[in-house]
Formats: sequence, C-alpha cells, structure tokens
Amino acid sequence: MSSHYRARWVLPIDRPPIFDGWVRVAEGRIAGVGSGRPLAPAPLVEDLGDAAILPGLVNAHTHLELSWMAGHVPPAPSMDQWIRGLMGLRKQGAPGGADGERAAALEAARTMRATGTVLVGDISNSLLTPSVLAEVGLGGVVFHELIGFQAKQPQAAVQLAWSRADQAEAALPAGPRPPIGFSVVAHAPYSVSPTLFAEIVRSSRQTPLSIHLAESSEEMEFIRAGTGPIRDMIEFLGVWTDAWAVPGCEPDEYIGRVGYLRPGVLVVHGVHLTSGALERLRRAGAVLVTCPRSNLWVGAGSPHIAKFFASGLPVALGTDSLASVATLNVFEELAEMRRLAPEVAAGSLLESATRVGAAALGLGAEYGTISAGKRAALIAVRVPAAVRDVEEYLVGGV
Repeated sequence: MSSHYRARWVLPIDRPPIFDGWVRVAEGRIAGVGSGRPLAPAPLVEDLGDAAILPGLVNAHTHLELSWMAGHVPPAPSMDQWIRGLMGLRKQGAPGGADGERAAALEAARTMRATGTVLVGDISNSLLTPSVLAEVGLGGVVFHELIGFQAKQPQAAVQLAWSRADQAEAALPAGPRPPIGFSVVAHAPYSVSPTLFAEIVRSSRQTPLSIHLAESSEEMEFIRAGTGPIRDMIEFLGVWTDAWAVPGCEPDEYIGRVGYLRPGVLVVHGVHLTSGALERLRRAGAVLVTCPRSNLWVGAGSPHIAKFFASGLPVALGTDSLASVATLNVFEELAEMRRLAPEVAAGSLLESATRVGAAALGLGAEYGTISAGKRAALIAVRVPAAVRDVEEYLVGGV
C-alpha cells in the first residue's frame, strides 16, 4: 500500500525546497519525492495545501528526567548559581517520587513529539527515560551519564553503567518502533576523573559519545587554572583530591589528552570555545550541539552561532532540559539561533535540526532527509500562501 502527500512546499533538506511538491510513501518508507504531478498513481493522495513537508526534527541534547523541575529553577546570572539551585531542588526530589518524575518526563516527551521532534539525544543518570521514549514513539540515543571526580573504581563503575543500560534496553517493548540506542558517557571535564574518562572510552560501543564542554566561564577557569567557583563546589561536596593535576589548557585539549575526543563525539554547548578549539574539534571529527536558550537561562552567555557555522564543524541543536528552558520545542530553538545569527543561511539552520542531528546520533541512514528508502518520519507545517522564502519562514518561529 502506498500513498502520496502533496503540499505547496517539500523540503528534502539534502537539496533545495521543492515548490508544489509531493512525497510518496510505501510501507513506512519514502518511495519517491518530486514536483508537479506524481509519476506513479497511488490509492491514497492527501493534499495538505498551504503547508511544508519536511523531515522530523532532531533534539540532539536534552534531559527528560529533569522535566519535573520545569519552572522551579529560575534563570541565574552565572552557571555556578544555577547549578546550586538545581542541586538543591534535586536533593528534595520530585513530587510523587519516581512516579512523578516519570509522569513529567512522559508529558514532556509527548509535547516534544507533538511539536515535530522524532529523534532525541537524551542524557540520563537514572535510566528512567528509555521506556518513556518507546511509549511516546520517539527514537534516538539514551546517553547514560557518569559523574565521578575521584572515581576510585572506574572499571566497576562503567561495567555497572553498561549493565544498567543493557537491562533498560532489554526491557523495551518488542515489535516495530523507532530505534533507541544506548551509550555510557562522561558528564563534563570538571566532574569526571582521567581514569573514569579512559574507562568510558575503553568500554564504548558503536553509539556516539557525548560531553558538556566549554559551557561556562567557570569551567574555563577551572580547567585552565584549577580555581574558581567549580573548585569551591568540588571542595564543598567533599570530593576534591590533590591527585587531580590541573590541565592548564583548553577543555577540548584536555579531553583530547584523556582520549575522549574521538570522531563523532557530541560536544554540547561550546559557548566559550575559541577559534583554535573549533578548528581542533573539526579536525577531530566532533559534532557541536548548541543549546542557545538554555545557555542564556543558566548564565553561561550566548553561543557564537555564526562562528560555529563558519568553522566548518558540524552543528546540531538541542534544547537542554525544562530546568533551563521554557519548552523543548526545536522550532523555538531555531528561532533563537536565527535571532543570534541572522547571517547564517536559514537552510543551514534547518539542516542542523534534521540531517546533522540525525547523523550525530548515528541514525543518518534512516532519518534527517526526505530521500528514497529512509523512514517516512515526516512532519507538516502550515505556511501562509504568500510566503516565498519557506526556509526563512520555518526558522522565524513556528
């Protein structure tokens, strides 16, 4: 059984927008795309009229398990203050315990899917969210994140993390559903010991790695000099060790020293990346995931979107969590990127939200463009008939 979907615009992403376009779908896969009258008849033709058909969006970085914090961690002037607010709230726990935490994550995931997202790069400490993604019909990668500044038994910690991930994967429902992969990853250069970094890399599988990197000025100070609010927090938590040698370099250089800067690694945030760091990351084959609305909320500053794109480094986008952003709507993230970087082509921004994000999660063969053979994970957006630049319209705030 096949069907055609027609619309004023079709955006394949890997080629220019098609005016008066159509997409043919057969057995859940894209069977063709073109303009004008479809070449092959189909038993079902749905004309969407003044709309744009495009690939489903990719939210390459979020924390669904923090969704219960929505509206409870106010914006802060510095990341140090925001982190302290987050830690204080997390110590209290979610209303309703684990059930309340899951219910909030489920509602957030449903809303995300309803606003056009089909793939997610979800950071999880508790592994609460794989079943949430499966229930809602979202695919992607669950990054089981480890934190351990001392990490006295790194091998045991990583083995346990993979065991938990394998159990979560085995518990997912059988039958046809979007793919959900798993990866054990490091949180950030200031919260993971060199030995834990090394063990995570040694035990890694085919899914990509991820890390929060160069997000704040406090992080930059700590990695360069071993001082500042992050040092104070580590000492306050009682986990400081004099065995940790101050790297005295940029964060990207540090993760390179410990072997974590591998091809395909998702470098998240990057607000304070220098031009030299961007070039080193590009040469290493990394992917930068930018989350501009969250960066402003937590006091990290505005990311240099135009500089990111000019560097040649692949740029994907994420929303981060509802603890640091008002919504998980990728279209709203696109609008913020457009505000920050009016000089970047609208088509490049849309590519970040689709093709680049899907490739970053290792799912580019199945998602991200409207190409024959890929999954028909498509969305349609109403577009006024008078619109002539459909790409610009879609990044302006849908």
